[in-house]
Amino acid sequence: SLASTAITCFTRGLDLRKGTEDVLCPANCPLWQFYVFGDGVYASLSSVCGAAIHSGVITNTGGAVRVQTLPGQENYPAVNANGIQSQVLSRWASSFSVTAGPKSTALEAVGRSVSTARPSTGKRPKKTLDKKAGNKDCKADIAFLIDGSYNIGQRRFNLQKNFVGKVAVMLGIGTEGPHVGVVQASEHPKIEFYLKNFTATKEVLFAIKELGFRGGNSNTGKALKYTAQKFFSLENGARKGIPKIIVVFLDGWPSDDLEEAGIVAREFGVNVFIVSVAKPTTEELGMVQDIGFVDKAVCRNNGFFSYQMPTWFGTTKYVKPLVQKLCSHEQMLCSKTCYNSVNIGFLIDGSSSIGESNFRLVLEFVSNVAKAFEISDIGSKVAAVQFTYDQRTEFGFTDFVTKDKVLSAIRGIHYMSGGTATGDAISFTTRNVFGPVKDGPNKNFLIVLTDGQSYDDVRGPAAAAQKAGITVFSVGVAWAPLDDLKDMASEPRESHTFFTREFTGLEQMVPDIIRGICKDFLDSKQ
Repeated sequence: SLASTAITCFTRGLDLRKGTEDVLCPANCPLWQFYVFGDGVYASLSSVCGAAIHSGVITNTGGAVRVQTLPGQENYPAVNANGIQSQVLSRWASSFSVTAGPKSTALEAVGRSVSTARPSTGKRPKKTLDKKAGNKDCKADIAFLIDGSYNIGQRRFNLQKNFVGKVAVMLGIGTEGPHVGVVQASEHPKIEFYLKNFTATKEVLFAIKELGFRGGNSNTGKALKYTAQKFFSLENGARKGIPKIIVVFLDGWPSDDLEEAGIVAREFGVNVFIVSVAKPTTEELGMVQDIGFVDKAVCRNNGFFSYQMPTWFGTTKYVKPLVQKLCSHEQMLCSKTCYNSVNIGFLIDGSSSIGESNFRLVLEFVSNVAKAFEISDIGSKVAAVQFTYDQRTEFGFTDFVTKDKVLSAIRGIHYMSGGTATGDAISFTTRNVFGPVKDGPNKNFLIVLTDGQSYDDVRGPAAAAQKAGITVFSVGVAWAPLDDLKDMASEPRESHTFFTREFTGLEQMVPDIIRGICKDFLDSKQ
């Protein structure tokens, strides 16, 4: 029989590679966290186990499911069934259906816990974990930021190394499992080894054993900021689409400020955990710069990202719960960043006052903004509409899912030339371009580019767009009236309104627009 693959509560149809695949769903998945689109035939964006429960193939006790890949379709309906509310999706590139799978004893399915697969006691040897590949159900790129300050001292530093080693063993490091590296925080941070250096537990353990104690102040903030900025580059072994995690070990308290480092880490899409050992005593609290340092640094102040151990002695029982946290990749809320979780629609004025050569400068501006984002089927998306009195959708959010294709589509836009009806164009874009993605996971932004007075009202359509959850930036050139620009822009209007006399001035605005999108994205997540 086909071996069934154990999947997690959050595996989606598009994560499976074969046309027909037998999978095992775990028990006790949290129903409210399922994303399911459609009914009977599900968009491949849907959770496989969620779809299986929704369609009645299994219950929440888990079980075997056969997944059949199907072509994409239009209009996936929203239906409430078996405790799951599926959502509407107007179009998606592929689908799947689910039926009962073959009864299988091969693997216990993996839910939130770390892989618990064991060979069964039957006579036939069953599949064991592939040593080299590691634990495939734990997707994470992890930096252990260890405390190397005088606070901890040489003896406790060695106990800390032992603990990190135990965590590394239980994670199940391997080519397809978690990858880890270590940074030591002291006076100045030092990257001891990178993600790419080792992919076997044995090597990692050896490297941890060899670490020397540095001493100095515990400049944890400095080390955290440095790690968030430098550690996770692709050339240092970070993998695309895998959650980035920093586990900060702190003995006592930091001698510098963690707040700025926490902000930088969140901007870089890094999930920060703080493991504090031997919390400051009441007498010591007077020496702590900021008593709320843990809450400021962690990814989200929701209890999940902070972890406490009373001392470095007898820490074995703390290993498994920490590993379970690091492996629950659906909880890594900070992996979503402004770069990989936004939809940006460009509304481009094609009126005759612009002229062909300035129109090229407008397209260059659009390209430069789009270029900054991580465009992919699971990441950010871009769409463009050109308008005069009429509107023309140049491409929608789901037409191109790679950055290269989006950029070449922008280059290929032909200048229309005509009048200016900006209000109508905003309404058209809200309905036709943002309508299909309004229930999706990404945050929506509209950038309106115009060089003149609109013949129709812009205030009503812009207010309707904002009400539909779209943040509007207005970019005016030449004769565009400031009142119109302000009327279209989202609040606070000052930071969402841009103006330049000359088309050549568009280039300087690019970083400010990108920064504005990121600021709005972060504010919406607090």
